Amino acid sequence: MIILYPQTVATTSISGGASLPNSNGCWDWIGWYGTDFSVKSGKQLAAMKKMIDRITGGFNPINIPKELQVTAVTDNSVSLSWKPVSSAHGYNVYRNGGKVNGATISGTTFTDSNLNSGSTYTFTVKAVSSSGSESSASNSATGKTTGESPAVGTPSGLIVTDTTSNSVALKWDSVPGITTYNAYRNGNKVTSVSATSYTDTDLNSATDYQYQVSSVKDSVEGDKSMTVTTTTLAGSTDNDCYDESNVAHVAALRAYVSFGYTFALGSNQNMGLYSMLQKTNLCKEKDFYYVIA
Repeated sequence: MIILYPQTVATTSISGGASLPNSNGCWDWIGWYGTDFSVKSGKQLAAMKKMIDRITGGFNPINIPKELQVTAVTDNSVSLSWKPVSSAHGYNVYRNGGKVNGATISGTTFTDSNLNSGSTYTFTVKAVSSSGSESSASNSATGKTTGESPAVGTPSGLIVTDTTSNSVALKWDSVPGITTYNAYRNGNKVTSVSATSYTDTDLNSATDYQYQVSSVKDSVEGDKSMTVTTTTLAGSTDNDCYDESNVAHVAALRAYVSFGYTFALGSNQNMGLYSMLQKTNLCKEKDFYYVIA
């Protein structure tokens, strides 16, 4: 917090027994008369206190609009209304968390246009004060436009990019205008992601899995993609594991060194210091891929 102190008022009088007047009014910001500051007048202190009280006293928040409701829907619009707030200078409307109006709305109704047909939207409204500050959000109101839902593109190019004994990595081509995808394993949805790749983990070894992905836009899910099938690797056996020093692992090209630490080849797991005294049991899951047992 920055406080700007008021300038003192120059005076040639001697008040309250002050030994000297303060004719220049310089540096007398705490409100004392006399160059020896022997008597307190209170003018500057009173002004400073008012200023501090205003800064630290907070403000009265503007009331929250109430009873927001959907009054009408069409194929591409949703109309809203709400109760007025007496101290409001205007209102802002939010759709799915984003502000939709340009200039502040002066009334208590609003029609949001250019929406997708057959789609669901959630709205809130905030009151705006004369200084431009907003209230907290009102209750939410959900409206679904009429008509058929727009076609959502189907992802293409789904491939398996990597497999281990307990994981499968997938990748697919992006769909224009889509930021959410659903991933399916054996016909069951396992997750939603914003990227065009996904790694499914905690799988069983030596097991067949089928995968599909779909696009989601405005809560509408499109058709599932083509199916890809893959088999996780068999689990490690005793013959696939090597319980040796980290130096020996590096020499056998099962690991590598970085900044004095040893990392398993492929999985990049940290095996500890690069030392003859540091032993690690490494198991091979596939060519050039080792994990700590």
